[in-house]
Amino acid sequence: MLDLQAQYQLIRNEIRRAIDEVCDQQALILGPHVERFEKRLATYCETKHAIGVSSGTDALLCSLMAMGIKRGDEVICPSFTFFATAGSIARLGAIPVFVDIDPRSFNIDPDLIADKITAKTKAIMPVHLFGQVARMDAINAIATERGIPVIEDAAQAIGARRFGKPACSMSLVGCLSFYPTKNLGAFGDAGAICTNDDALAERCRKLRVHGSGHTYHHEMIGGMFRLAAIQAAVLDVKLKYLHSWHEARRRNAAIYDAIFDGSKIVTPRIEEGNWSVYNQYVVRVADRDAVKKRLADRGIGTAVYYPISLHEQECFSYLGYRKGDLPESEKACHEVLALPIYPELEEPQIRYVAEEMLAVVE
Repeated sequence: MLDLQAQYQLIRNEIRRAIDEVCDQQALILGPHVERFEKRLATYCETKHAIGVSSGTDALLCSLMAMGIKRGDEVICPSFTFFATAGSIARLGAIPVFVDIDPRSFNIDPDLIADKITAKTKAIMPVHLFGQVARMDAINAIATERGIPVIEDAAQAIGARRFGKPACSMSLVGCLSFYPTKNLGAFGDAGAICTNDDALAERCRKLRVHGSGHTYHHEMIGGMFRLAAIQAAVLDVKLKYLHSWHEARRRNAAIYDAIFDGSKIVTPRIEEGNWSVYNQYVVRVADRDAVKKRLADRGIGTAVYYPISLHEQECFSYLGYRKGDLPESEKACHEVLALPIYPELEEPQIRYVAEEMLAVVE
């Protein structure tokens, strides 16, 4: 499904030099390596600020804290996504309000958001799932009309664009994950918060060091969300290759699209105006679990993102959702299958996967 060693071997010497530099300097937490990466990341995402943090989850959590989200507040988000989206909301005592997805893009359906807004709604958190930006123009229109801030969960979408605008630049704040499987992956957990708001950026910088920013004068209660210098050094090396890696993923996706055209396999639909970075290439198939097993028998790794919607998770049972409340999210959980898409795959490998996929889908 993913071979991290293939990428590492191509840039091993650069990575090792960067790590050695951090080790020699012994500036291990925040410091010059983090600051350098933050500046380059902000430029890449076309935002004024980028604040390095310890993970994508902590980027969401820290952003919510900086916005003053508290117990009893409501935050609108999709149910078909990774757990961190809603988990970070719930950790603050706030209430995740789940909205169904557009079945074509897997992203939150903007047409369903307005009906979920109440007097308690304090934020809207769309997710740019699988590397495709949500319909931010429609979402921002609703948010502006109601005076509600938007947080982009762009954990899977660094570099993705909608009508030329990059993920993280279209709202109050955007959050990134650099988990090793992401298009820009660290050597462990890492994340970032991007924003054009000076005051919010300053709060995030303080919150990532227990609300003090290393002054020992704690203006607020924060957390330990600091980015390690080694992770920043690795990410800084990789960042200059990111666009070429995106293009390779898009090339691989185009091969899949062409081979699957006219088959029973439903390929990803990229909405007009979107430039997807294909963090995952996710198809829909009937009898998904059987298809996954047949491919495994042929030596092909696949993955299911996601087998259970968040509104159906046991830990959110207190919210009172029932089966059938979000039908498109629930249906997707039974049909989605992610195929290998990473940049280092060669065309014969992609074609092998696609041809075997056609052979096992009944």
